[in-house]
Amino acid sequence: MFCLFLLKYSVMKQKNFSKAPIQRSLLRRILGRVYFWCRRIWYWHMSGRAFATSRSTKLLPHRVFSHKTVLLRKLKDVDMWMQHNKVVNLNIATQKIDGLVIRPGETFSFWRQVGNTTTRKGYVSGMELFNGTVRSGVGGGLCQLSNLVYWMTLHTPLDVVERWRHGYDVFPDVHRTQPFGSGATCSYPNIDLQIQNNTPHTFQLSTCLSDTHLVGSWHCSRHIKEQYEIYEKEHSIAHEVWGGYTRSNTLYRKVVDVDTKQLLNDYFVVENNAIMMYTPFLKE
Repeated sequence: MFCLFLLKYSVMKQKNFSKAPIQRSLLRRILGRVYFWCRRIWYWHMSGRAFATSRSTKLLPHRVFSHKTVLLRKLKDVDMWMQHNKVVNLNIATQKIDGLVIRPGETFSFWRQVGNTTTRKGYVSGMELFNGTVRSGVGGGLCQLSNLVYWMTLHTPLDVVERWRHGYDVFPDVHRTQPFGSGATCSYPNIDLQIQNNTPHTFQLSTCLSDTHLVGSWHCSRHIKEQYEIYEKEHSIAHEVWGGYTRSNTLYRKVVDVDTKQLLNDYFVVENNAIMMYTPFLKE
């Protein structure tokens, strides 16, 4: 029920972008954080949901999907030291979820598995996004990991039961290879990514860093006969009455039989809406 509430709340917030961004007071932000923090911790321990916790260094035999993203990118008005520190944080977090085994009926919670990002655990100040701006924060940069896991999961039969979209579109599409809105933001502990295994097979998550990329893959105990394709529809950019721009689209998923190439299903996945933090239209 709690996950259902979060998903409904997320959808409600996605529908309300014709209004200007709300600037909440510092006290309101602190009280809200404490409230959602306590509610999340209660849910992890009292909901009765079976969370995946076991890990194995031996990967399951069938790789379902793999993906990688560049670690260091030159971004406008972002100091490179933030990104180098982001790599430090990613290296710690990937080791927390690498090899995680998700058995039938179990749920993977990103933050329950990774834990709080503190300096005591070795995390440093890295790049993070806050209300459409770039700032440094301890443990910053882990959204790249939650983005990767979410995108890979869309290419598996696993169910995403909680995902929070990025509310701001901060950087222009430079060398974008995925549809807009195909990521999942994260903030400990209440902005979580949760994935449930409702199949009869066991899955396993693998994550690591190479010299240049964040690398991940999903593995399974059985061969998966379906292949998944994610694509977007209804992409639009709107100039709102309060002066800013918003961007929206919907993501759909095709399911194809690997052997026969027959289309098995084609359905809606999620709607995305974001406030743009850059001017979308360039002069000729």
